[in-house]
Parts: sequence; structure tokens; C-alpha cells
Amino acid sequence: METPFILRRIGSSVVLSKSLIGRQVRRKSSYSKWTRIGKLPGRQCTVTQCNMDPTSFMDLQLQALIVYSTFSLILINKLAEVLATMNVQVYFTVIFLVALSSSRLSMVGASPGSLSTAILMRVDQSGKGDYQKIQDAIDAVPSNNTEVVFIWVKPGIYREKIVVPADKPFITLSGTKATTTIITWNDTGEIFDSPTFSVLATDFVGRFLTIQNTYGAGAKAVALRVSADRVAFFECRILSHQDTLLDDTGRHFYRNCFIQGDTDFICGNAASLFEKCHLHSLSEESGAITAQRRESPAEDTGFIFLGCKLTGLKSALLGRPWGDYSRVVFAFTYMSNAILPQGWDDWSDTSKQSTAFYGQYKCYGPGAITSKRVEWSRNLTSQEAAPFLTKNLIGGNSWIRPAPTHFKRASTSISNNANGNT
Repeated sequence: METPFILRRIGSSVVLSKSLIGRQVRRKSSYSKWTRIGKLPGRQCTVTQCNMDPTSFMDLQLQALIVYSTFSLILINKLAEVLATMNVQVYFTVIFLVALSSSRLSMVGASPGSLSTAILMRVDQSGKGDYQKIQDAIDAVPSNNTEVVFIWVKPGIYREKIVVPADKPFITLSGTKATTTIITWNDTGEIFDSPTFSVLATDFVGRFLTIQNTYGAGAKAVALRVSADRVAFFECRILSHQDTLLDDTGRHFYRNCFIQGDTDFICGNAASLFEKCHLHSLSEESGAITAQRRESPAEDTGFIFLGCKLTGLKSALLGRPWGDYSRVVFAFTYMSNAILPQGWDDWSDTSKQSTAFYGQYKCYGPGAITSKRVEWSRNLTSQEAAPFLTKNLIGGNSWIRPAPTHFKRASTSISNNANGNT
């Protein structure tokens, strides 16, 4: 049996909808001009968009992804063909494009013109998109941008050293699958000079990307640098050896990411929440997973890991203090036997034992046993752990919002800006 994918016009809007197994939410409406644009194999199902709040609608989209993720690329190409035949600028909802995220959370910061509508730009190395390079698409976004810009990157290996400048906020960069959308570079040197990908702009979102620095072991080789406020990454792979993720400054949210390295591979002085992430150590002996750089008790920064998974090739430490008041908490996290019994190191400075805050709460696995931890680390009580079990540290409830559900063509200003960069 085949499941229909339907394009429909609602006034000046064009909505692409698809079905969802097992549920029916069709309602009577005045929708007109239903046009079937393609079919994909599957079971018959009967969900279309109805008048519901965006959050509920996102939930349905995400459930649909479970069934149709393998067909996403086919559907994207089909949408591109349809839009190419249209001669007028249209606003449209692309259910499958939003559903690419495994979370219904996206980034919204200061208040761009519309939180539910984003400008869609496509990057395709074959030349069938709007740009062939990711940096070109980013450069096309106007300075002091006030609209949400969604840059969709077609699968491929992009050999680029990328910077998102501070004057280009509200950008989302999304692939379709992290293992097939790869941004790679090979560099070392000073920690702020080596990154493959640097985020300097607020309100940035990265989704379904692999970001890697292939320089190798034995030197600083940052894959991702985040030096801006209100930044989030979903379902990304961040790969290198030393200093893989330079989580420098600002408030950040990482969900369902895979982060790999051998020495201090999550470092910096950001206030960051890592939710359901997999941290994999390549350390041969006792390399630290974290090196948090909080310098003062007045700084509201630190790394929180909730519901994560820690594995390794041989053995690793949970962390060591880059800053005197370094703060790291692991909660509800699985720790494999790669985690050394002592857990933490003072980086050859015993004075930091009294100032660093290293805590663990209800973790499990062979590496989570606290009886042999260094005596200056903490096995947190429920009351002590409570402040770290919400998004309060990063103020997430005020800036992590539902993803946009409508997309529109790039404006004339963006087109002109792109022409000025060619």
C-alpha cells in the first residue's frame, strides 16, 4: 500500500503534509486545491495538519519522523521540484523538514520578526541548491539579521573552515543525518585559531551535522568553538582529539550529540546543559573528558550532563579544573568501566580541591561507583542536585522554543547580499 504526500494551498500559503500511522486528526475545513505530488511506500495512515497549537503540531511531526525518516531525502527532492515550478514567492510549512530534529526544541533569542517562519536557503555541492559552500550561505545572511534563517545542507563532505560572525544571529544550520552531512578541516595551533567551525553569533542552532578536526592526537585541534549566547546543537557528532569542543562562553544546550576526544575534549567557561549525549574517550591512559574554566564563585557557569553515556577505548577521568572554581555535574548518567575510580584530577594544583565543584548524582554503570572517588568530589543529595536538574542554569525556558513551522524564499536583501559576495 502507498501513503500519499499532499501539497495544498491555503490562501497564499503552501502546506506540505504527510500521514502518521495509527492516529487521525483530520478536521473539516475550507482548504482548497488539494494536489497529490507523490507517493512513498508505507502503511496507510490519515493525519493532516489541523488547527492546533504549534507545540502539539510539532509533537505529531516528530512522531511522523519515526516512521518516515528513511524517506526524507526523497521528499526533500520532491518538494524542490514542486517549488521550482512556482513563479510567485510563497510561505510554506514543511513538516518533514522541521521533523528532521529529534527534539521539538529550537533556538529563538531576542525576538526576530516571526518565530514560526524562517527563510529557507539550500546548500548543495552539485550546484542544485542556492549555494555550493556552507560559508557562502552564511555570508549571504545580512549583518544584524532579524529573521530566522534555516540553511539546509544536502548530504556530502564539506571541506571548509567555517565562521558564523557575531553580526549574523538567528541562523539554523541543518543536515538530514549527521553521518552523511560532514564538515571537516585539519588544523592546529592556538586554541581559538584551530576550530573547524566557530559560532560567534547568538541564537544559532546546529542540527544533524558532523563537525570534525582531523589533525590527530598530540596537539590542540578544536572541532567546534562556541563563543556566543543562546546556542543549541541537536543530533550532532563533534569529533577530534584534544579540545574537541571549545565550549567557550554563553549559555548552550546540547541534545543527543556524540562528542569524541582524548584530552580535555569538552572545555571552556560556558554555562551548558548536555542532555542525552554520548561522550566517548579516545584516551590511552588518563585523559580528562572535561576541563571547565569557571574562574570565580560569582560566575554562573558550569557543565551539566543529564542522562548521558560515557564510554572509552581504555581509561579516562571525568574532568580536571582549567579554572579555580571549575564546576561539573553528572546526573542520571551511565559510566562504563573506562572511567577511572578516582574520577577527577586537580591538575597538579591542590588549592583547587577546595574551590572546584565536581558532583555526581544517581549515575550508574561500572564506572559510576563513588566509594573510590577523590575525597574532594561530591556525591550529591537530592537537595544539592536539584538546581542542576533543570534548564535554570542556562535560562533555557526563556530562549529554547518550538522550531519554526513555516519557511519562505530568501528575501531580495539576502539575494543582493549574496551577489555582493561573489
